[in-house]
Amino acid sequence: MSNLSADFRRHESAKSRLKDLLLQKDNQVCADCGAPDPKWASANIGVFICLKCSGVHRSLGTHISKVLSITLDEWSDDEIDAMIEVGGNGSANAIYEAFIPVGYTKPGPSASHEDRSKFIRSKYELQEFLKPSLRIVSNNSSKEPGESSYFEEIVDSFRSSNSSKKSPQEGMVEFMGLLKVKVIKGTNLAVRDMKSSDPFITLTLGQQTAKTTVIKSNLNPVWNEELMLSVPQEYGPLKLQVFDHDIISANDLMGEVEIDLQPMITSAMAFGDAKMFENMQIGKWLKSDDNALIDDSAVVIVDGMVKQEMSLKLQNVESGELYLELEWMPLDQ
Repeated sequence: MSNLSADFRRHESAKSRLKDLLLQKDNQVCADCGAPDPKWASANIGVFICLKCSGVHRSLGTHISKVLSITLDEWSDDEIDAMIEVGGNGSANAIYEAFIPVGYTKPGPSASHEDRSKFIRSKYELQEFLKPSLRIVSNNSSKEPGESSYFEEIVDSFRSSNSSKKSPQEGMVEFMGLLKVKVIKGTNLAVRDMKSSDPFITLTLGQQTAKTTVIKSNLNPVWNEELMLSVPQEYGPLKLQVFDHDIISANDLMGEVEIDLQPMITSAMAFGDAKMFENMQIGKWLKSDDNALIDDSAVVIVDGMVKQEMSLKLQNVESGELYLELEWMPLDQ
């Protein structure tokens, strides 16, 4: 009986903490539309939502959003702990709405179902407003309910974000567009283990970093993986590094390159709306002794999109080549 009594007290304490969290100012309105007095929550995302928005959340599937009533449903201690760790609507929206385009208007409490659905899907399912370094690009939609979803990886990021919060104005950067980097493959990469390596790639632009998955024991890995970065007004080169993943010790560097973004961005901005043009070449990054290009890299418009394919020889390493495709997207697109 004593164990049952202790479990009951712990659960009642957890429920009390959930109610205290709901009393915080940011949590007294819906995270998605601002409607007052939300009675529902997405337990795995960590936000309080209204009845209308909860219907859209349910349509996303439980692998993205698990909807519970604050008063009617029975919550597990783990679900309550997850909500408290995120910190509620203010903390969650600081991540999920970090890059809402200028001029974009969130739906209000009286928004139509269509507008509400479009925004919520863009925010959580498509991750269009998420911090680029936190975007999860692998397709997890096929996961069975109960399996770890990619949103748990995003929730993990709240731990580090909340442990060193900055003031709202600190470090604010104005962005001009988005850069999609498709990491296609590597060839003849360097050996860093006994006979092979476990390579992964990191991309760094300004203060943002994104990385690919690790491919085990492969010197000719094929990723075909897309990573997204925001491009600040004052942008520099895109820095790319290849590492050998090591569980016990530090990851070993397997080469690096710097990618000059100016030919692509300057050409794209000069032409304006790419959808107005037929397929054509609009610029070029030229191979030279000062860069890592294997061949000249053309900037082209293909099907209304500005793209650039490139083959790169890794620097500061004995061997290795990488093949990428960049795509430029202005913020108003």
